[in-house]
Amino acid sequence: MSPPISKSDRVYVAGHRGLVGSAIVRQLKAQGYGDVLTATHRDLDLTDQGAVRAFFAREKPAAVIMCAARVGGIVANDRYPADFIADNLMIETNTIDAAWRNGVKKFVFMGTSCIYPRDPARMPITEDLLLTGPLEQTNQWYAVAKIAGIKMAEAYRRQYGFDAVSVMPANLYGPGDNYDLEQSHVIPALIRKFHDAKVSGAGSVVVWGTGKPRREFLWVDDLAEATIFVMENYSAPELINIGSGEDISIGDLARRIAGIVGFDGRLEFDIARPDGVARRILDTTKLTKLGWRAKTGLDEGLRVAYRWFSDNVATARLGKPAAE
Repeated sequence: MSPPISKSDRVYVAGHRGLVGSAIVRQLKAQGYGDVLTATHRDLDLTDQGAVRAFFAREKPAAVIMCAARVGGIVANDRYPADFIADNLMIETNTIDAAWRNGVKKFVFMGTSCIYPRDPARMPITEDLLLTGPLEQTNQWYAVAKIAGIKMAEAYRRQYGFDAVSVMPANLYGPGDNYDLEQSHVIPALIRKFHDAKVSGAGSVVVWGTGKPRREFLWVDDLAEATIFVMENYSAPELINIGSGEDISIGDLARRIAGIVGFDGRLEFDIARPDGVARRILDTTKLTKLGWRAKTGLDEGLRVAYRWFSDNVATARLGKPAAE
């Protein structure tokens, strides 16, 4: 394998304008990495193989943290299945291949917890449960593309000795999140709904589903720190989970966010909307043994996330591009 990454190495963060990528850029700079490379979608279309190969040949990064993806919530996944699978397959294929061709020393592929089976054999979910059961139908297109990226990284390691690793984060939230209700995930959607209801004086807020499913949430800056830790300390074909180690029901999460926002009206659960899987929490034993644990509690993170939204409400409502 390649020599370790040092603070003087050039690190390319693909998808730096998104929730995850922007947090990783912040954390790299905070840890003293002096040469952090980024490129906007206008400057580099990651679905364009020729452009990606030319970019890597010209810029020669030593490490890549691959955060770029077309992402979204249940509505977006259901409405744009072809876009989710095709764009993500092209983005990850072009980037992994160009990185290997141009001598990248370390490649970190950012996955998602939805790669795991809808009904895993055990809980918390261990890394070896990948491909052991059917996927959740509401986001299968995105999950299949991400699984292909994980397997491509593994294949390039096996055939070429390319030092590519894959990390699987829990559900993420934090500053810079996407608050477009058609594209957003549960925490930013609830923050926006409760804020809008408070401002308008509405007496109730609709929460999708029964409120019973349980989810694990991870503060995005904790993920950023963990990802850099993995880049510096882990090299193996097996993927590695990153999570907080705690889960909460969607109903309790909604009530907690309502309290933080200051909304005191009713919560109405729309049971006609899909719940998704009943529970999802990751086993982070592998990462814990390496020496990393999440630091930010859910209440603390939600307060900071809402403060960011209320400070940036005019632009936050517009959301961000579905693909970075």
